[in-house]
Amino acid sequence: MKTNNMPEVKLGICAVSRDCFPMELSARRRSDVVKACQAAGIGIYECPVTVENEDHMLAAVEDMKKAGVNALVVYLGNFGPETAETLLAKNFHAPVMFTAAAEEGSDKLVDGRGDAYCGMLNASYNLGLRNVKAYIPEYPVGTAAETAEKIKDFIPVARTLLGLSALKIISFGPRPQDFLACNAPIAQLYNVGAEIEENSELDLFESYNKHAGDKRIPEVIADMEKELGDGNKMSGILPKLAQYELTLLDWAEEHKGSRKYVVFANKCWPAFQTQFGFVPCYVNSRLASKGIPVACEVDIYGALSEFIGQCVSDDVVTLLDINNSVPADMYENNIKGKFDYAHTDTFMGFHCGNTAACKLSSRTMKYQLIMHRGLEPDKEPDITRGTLEGDIAPSEITFFRLQSTADGILRAYVAEGEILPVATCSFGGIGVFAIKEMGRFYRHVLIEGRYPHHGAVTFAHNGKALFNVFRYLGVSEIGFNQPKGMLYRTENPFS
Repeated sequence: MKTNNMPEVKLGICAVSRDCFPMELSARRRSDVVKACQAAGIGIYECPVTVENEDHMLAAVEDMKKAGVNALVVYLGNFGPETAETLLAKNFHAPVMFTAAAEEGSDKLVDGRGDAYCGMLNASYNLGLRNVKAYIPEYPVGTAAETAEKIKDFIPVARTLLGLSALKIISFGPRPQDFLACNAPIAQLYNVGAEIEENSELDLFESYNKHAGDKRIPEVIADMEKELGDGNKMSGILPKLAQYELTLLDWAEEHKGSRKYVVFANKCWPAFQTQFGFVPCYVNSRLASKGIPVACEVDIYGALSEFIGQCVSDDVVTLLDINNSVPADMYENNIKGKFDYAHTDTFMGFHCGNTAACKLSSRTMKYQLIMHRGLEPDKEPDITRGTLEGDIAPSEITFFRLQSTADGILRAYVAEGEILPVATCSFGGIGVFAIKEMGRFYRHVLIEGRYPHHGAVTFAHNGKALFNVFRYLGVSEIGFNQPKGMLYRTENPFS
């Protein structure tokens, strides 16, 4: 994904060596890993310093910082020095991975044995003593080629952690009435590295009005027309939408402060329509396609989750309501027997029109049907225009969320599935989603965990990376769609 609103990872690998093992063994194995990374298309800087003691550690940190390394692989080519290697992680002040070398052959188990399998245990223990976070693969010991694959898995995790450390969440609120589920205890935002700037809807309205007559508006309108194509059914609303898009983009640049990356969590109803004179959904979709997610209904943790998903997937994301059940006739006629899903595995994900055009099967500029009923009944749509509507294109997906829940504890869920090629027969940006054992997951994770109705969506299977990110962040409870026979803690075994 091409965007300036997400970090680039520059990997570095540093070998460590216990003083009673040959340093050359660890250094050679490190070079083999670098060659394997190059063969796999993974760019990585090879630190020439092999760390055996604290002086080496300081030299290695300095060398990698000069090289621009922002994500470190600490490689145990042999047993490794538990003090120096954990101080290396602590002093690097960036995402760190620990991995270890497998033994190379039965003919090398005397002078060529490294015991890194043992050393990983001591490394883990010392990381815990020092309260230093590190990414450790599911099975952290491997050959050079296997280690390269493990390093590849570290990249999206590192990109996400780097992004969070330089993220500012900008909100315009307050939340609409009866959306208490989108609450946002601030302390946990700081704990994951993000900053928060909360503003009034009036601040946004003032800035929007100041953009009236902006010379860039015609250029933005032209870009919107190109994107919408034949779906440009309400061209009269485009000047207001273009003005609003420029308002948000300028606000992001002017309010980054010390941070590098920005996401928004914005008020979008009910007074928005009567004062601004449009629905902001299409602009939200366009910013998402530019790599700047905009969460609906001032959902601050939704915006945070979207940014995490963007960093993990390196792709456009969206935020959807876990919205409605699939009608029985739709399931019987279009899903049963064609796809391996029970009726309760399916649901519809929906929002008014915030999903990027590139993720829709078709795209049409429309009006928000529900708001039109209440705000301008029996009239041609005016102030309710501005949604981007269409069925979301079939794709693998991951539905997930990071949330500081009602008790102030950071929790998360992750579930992989797909969007089915089934016509929704509905309105908005909407798709028929299928996740194995969704019914049980819905009851025993989403409801039992008191999660809000918004979920972030990536358009690929990114569960492994998301789970690893949440683990690195210290999230102790990560829900997932457990398979049959694996009971949830709250599930009735007699059901």
